[in-house]
Amino acid sequence: MLWFNLAALMIIGLIVWWFWLDTPAQAQARNDRPIAIVVANGVYQPARVHASVGQTLTLRFLRQDTSPCAELVQFPELGLSVTLPIGHHTEIQLPALDKGEYAFHCQMQMYRGKLIID
Repeated sequence: MLWFNLAALMIIGLIVWWFWLDTPAQAQARNDRPIAIVVANGVYQPARVHASVGQTLTLRFLRQDTSPCAELVQFPELGLSVTLPIGHHTEIQLPALDKGEYAFHCQMQMYRGKLIID
C-alpha cells in the first residue's frame, strides 16, 4: 500500500510540473529570419515567440507528431488557420502586429503557443 501511495504522489507531482511549473522554450525573432517551430510530443517547440512591434514574422512549422490534433495550427486573433502536413515545413507569413500577446494552438487547444509582441 505504501508503494501505491508513493507512486500516486509521484504521478501527481509530474502532472503539476507538466501543466503548471514547466516553462516553455522561447525564441526571439531576428533579422527577418524564419523562426523554426517543431510540433512533436504534444507541444510546440519553442512555444513562445518574441518579436518587436512593426516586425513582420515568418514561422516555419515542422510537424513530426502524427496525432490528428497536431494537423492544424490556429491563430484566433488573426483569423488564421493552417494545415500542417507530417514531415514537411510549412511557412506562415505574419504581418507586423500591434503590441500584445497572440495565442496559437491546435483545434482542441492541447498544443499551445504564444506570440509576444513588444
